[in-house]
Amino acid sequence: MNRRSALTLMATLAATKTRSTPPDRMQAAAQIIQKQIDAGMLESAVLHVRRGQDTFQQAFGKAANADAIFLLASITKTMTAAGVMVLADRGELRITDPVMKFIPEFHEGDRKRVTIEHLLAHTSGLPDQLENNTELRARHAPLAEFVQGAIRTPLLFAPGTKYHYQSMGILLAAEIVERITKTSLPDFLAGEVFAPWHMSRSALGLGKFKLTDTVRCQSEHAAPESGAGDPKAASWDWNSPYWRNLAAPWGGAHGSAADVARFLDSFLHPTGTVLRAETVRLMLSSHTQGLEARRGLGFALGPNGFGKGCSEQSFGHSGSTGTLAWADPATDTTCVILTSLPSRISGNTILHPVSDVVSTIR
Repeated sequence: MNRRSALTLMATLAATKTRSTPPDRMQAAAQIIQKQIDAGMLESAVLHVRRGQDTFQQAFGKAANADAIFLLASITKTMTAAGVMVLADRGELRITDPVMKFIPEFHEGDRKRVTIEHLLAHTSGLPDQLENNTELRARHAPLAEFVQGAIRTPLLFAPGTKYHYQSMGILLAAEIVERITKTSLPDFLAGEVFAPWHMSRSALGLGKFKLTDTVRCQSEHAAPESGAGDPKAASWDWNSPYWRNLAAPWGGAHGSAADVARFLDSFLHPTGTVLRAETVRLMLSSHTQGLEARRGLGFALGPNGFGKGCSEQSFGHSGSTGTLAWADPATDTTCVILTSLPSRISGNTILHPVSDVVSTIR
């Protein structure tokens, strides 16, 4: 770490000293991120940690401040799931309802057995991405074409028999919300989830924000399905106006670290403002008993995938753009790490090391 970076880090830590969050441990967490900034590997990041009544937050690199807006990637899935469950609370759907009740054309073969619960718990048999995902993105296909593809694509297995991470299941859950409410999911989430939870710097798609208001993703390190930095993919990769405006319900939300923390806090301490307490408990309980992963409705369940000190009660989600957010009721902690470096690199160098430090603070 150079002298200027060290002085900046020390000043920030001095301003955010807390009683229950030892400054030396938070310094260690922040230094993990700063080391990657100084090495030139990481461009931008924000760390936001709340434990009890105390909060620590810091912006790094090109992130202008702690309110910087990042492409959240698959953290979006938890927000889409919250929108679905708003309708469950209203009695407009049940998670045991078959998908074909709301999408009648989704009825052939085992499709008639797929339920909303299967969609939200990644047990529907649908694939993560469509076989022609790259072709669709390359020609800037509207989201409706992805929906039609998800309705027609073959199931990989009988519903409920396996766990298989699947963005297309989340897409069909979003389609159900739109068909019931006659409202676009971005507008529905803005009014029914983000606004009441005071998430003023969040949107599915860009919403009221401009592309220049958001942090650039280091797409040159992205996975192949997201362009992998190929110049030919510049018109449809993570940084393109097409992708940022598509509002993909499986990965197209934008938000600040503080907003994501508010979202998690609303599940840690439900007030009934958006979701009933019993609905929150349902979302955070395992719906994949006997299968290879612990998943709630929209959420991954810990402790695996979060910090090594996290309890069995922990929950959250990661994102391929280089994001990780988790909460642990056992310690009343929320941890949000938003970076510009794809998780295939930042996972082992930043996201999990920082989470390990934060989760073991006692």
